[in-house]
Amino acid sequence: MKEITTVGVVGAGNMGSGIAQKLAMEGLNVILVDTKEEFVNRGLGTIRRILGEGVDRKILSREQVDATIGRLHGSTDLKALANADMVIEAVFENEKVKKDLFKNLDQVCAQDTILASNTSSFYVAELAKATSRPDRFVGFHYFYHPAKNRLLEVIPHAGTSEQTVKRALEVGRLHAKTTILVKDASGFCVNRFFSPLLTEAVQILDDGIADIPTIEEAAKRAFEIGMGPFELMNVTGIPISVHASATFGRELGSLYGTPRSLPAKMEEGTPYDLSGEPDESKFEMVQDRLYGACLGAAAALVSEGIASIEDTDLGAKVGLRWKQGPFEIMNRIGIEKTYRLVEAMTKRYKDFKMPEILIKQRELGKPFEFHYVNQAVKDGIAYITIKRPEAMNALNEVTVKQLAEQFAAAEANPDVKAIVFQGAGKAFVAGADIRYFIDNIKNNRIDATEAFTRFGHELFLKIENSKKLTVAVLDGLSLGGGSELALACQAIVATPAGSMGFPETAIGIFPGLGGMIRSARHMGTDLAKYYVFTGKGISAQDAFDLGIVTKLVRPQELDNAIREVCSGSKPDKYRAREIPAKFQEMAKVCSPDNVQALLAGKKPEGVSDSLAEATLKAISRKAPLALKKANELMDAQQKVSIPEAIELELAELRYMFSTEDALAGLSSVGGKPPQYKGK
Repeated sequence: MKEITTVGVVGAGNMGSGIAQKLAMEGLNVILVDTKEEFVNRGLGTIRRILGEGVDRKILSREQVDATIGRLHGSTDLKALANADMVIEAVFENEKVKKDLFKNLDQVCAQDTILASNTSSFYVAELAKATSRPDRFVGFHYFYHPAKNRLLEVIPHAGTSEQTVKRALEVGRLHAKTTILVKDASGFCVNRFFSPLLTEAVQILDDGIADIPTIEEAAKRAFEIGMGPFELMNVTGIPISVHASATFGRELGSLYGTPRSLPAKMEEGTPYDLSGEPDESKFEMVQDRLYGACLGAAAALVSEGIASIEDTDLGAKVGLRWKQGPFEIMNRIGIEKTYRLVEAMTKRYKDFKMPEILIKQRELGKPFEFHYVNQAVKDGIAYITIKRPEAMNALNEVTVKQLAEQFAAAEANPDVKAIVFQGAGKAFVAGADIRYFIDNIKNNRIDATEAFTRFGHELFLKIENSKKLTVAVLDGLSLGGGSELALACQAIVATPAGSMGFPETAIGIFPGLGGMIRSARHMGTDLAKYYVFTGKGISAQDAFDLGIVTKLVRPQELDNAIREVCSGSKPDKYRAREIPAKFQEMAKVCSPDNVQALLAGKKPEGVSDSLAEATLKAISRKAPLALKKANELMDAQQKVSIPEAIELELAELRYMFSTEDALAGLSSVGGKPPQYKGK
């Protein structure tokens, strides 16, 4: 497959400039085109301003901004897009304007250029008809602001080729989007259930059931969201809700239609007044209506095969920043109640039918089950993907169980020669789900944590010792259990975005899934202690220099690199090697004598003052019991086999999770650093 390096964006307004910014920030060359030079300059100016704000807030470095700007090129000539790998249209929502643009792009662009539309309301298939390349045409529905919002709906139509879908998903990955694959249908996925939430709120107001502040607060509590429907319409624009509901109502039916007062409010030109005290006595009635409309619409779109339940929930959590997706909400309030509330909608809106998925789930009498680990086999390689990007693919009981099931299926498949593990979104795996550990401590269920950890160890040993080559794709952040999963694989393919790290001692515990064991066998006990004690990250480049990463490539080369590694012989994972000079001082700072000094709060000797002070400062913030236990374990583990070392680790797990420091540290994640008491 041809390497993707250059993407064109047509339309330099807020959406187009945001799309261009994100593409360029992630390393792609971008050509931003608009009809007038002043529009192009305004779009580029907007990008520079937003990037500059990122520098002011210390989110971006000046070097990153300069590199991003260097990858952006403006033009008023469509011919500048002739050799782009993909061109994304981001002009205003006018079907004729879009079709005319695509007709011109079709004549200008190379035959293998993929054309994509950021439409939110038109059928992708209809737009594709304006070109002679419907097989190389796809929908790319971004969410505002596209430089910040990670969701991207990828929408192939019936005539889009499989190769185009693959390349479209690759472009999504290359600019760090969380992609969901959606059928070409009115409203696509997210807007299909989001719009009825807004319009039903207006309908409740029109029916005189409750006032705006009551509907706002009831909605925020029901969906656990920060803004209610009326505030959301104020922010996004009331005309957008009018336009969307008119389109959806015409094509999907009355549940999705425009409430009587909404067009009048648009003509009035003023935002909704949110002031006033909510009436809690009306909350349940309001919430039942909102649940019925929104959840009913979500169930309908899945029943029609527009998206999966997992991607629908992902769309809500990533695109709308909801705490739970529609199907998770259905599980929370109960399937029986959900059925009853949606049934009420079928009586209120006569053309809305009970979604088949709810009928079947009610008959099953149990909550929806979610699949967070998927597998696809191609050319003898099983690609196992952990897909919880909204939680950075954190490992919990369900995820690890599904990971084990998919691995077992790949091992049993005679057509599979190699097994590749990868994470969706910007992370590989950001450790274990901390909430699970906290709940177990508080409920005196450390035995569950022990069982979970033993199961994880057994799985990782199988991955390490598989007769089939196992490969981790480190194309983003990995921490704790994620780094331990990567280390368990027989090979690692990484991009510069990849990293590893062991932050556990900062949260009151030690790395519990073999990270201490395997890192020490790669780089020696002293250097491994340095990374475990300090929590300092290991970049993909450093991991490559240390011989941990098998192949380090640019993002565009990732697919080819995976195939090359999978077609080769198994690497000698724990081969003897010299530690590069740049790491030797870090190893020395955690030599046996210096470790004892560090644990006693004393300055290590024989290293530079700056490194000694920095290491001592880092260790002073860690849990002393966790440091002490990690030190003891790492010394003992290197004297025995890996299975025996695992048993040593498991034997100390109950003690570690029983300490006050463990609860304090785990509970501090996302908040202030804990004050450890050493008990």
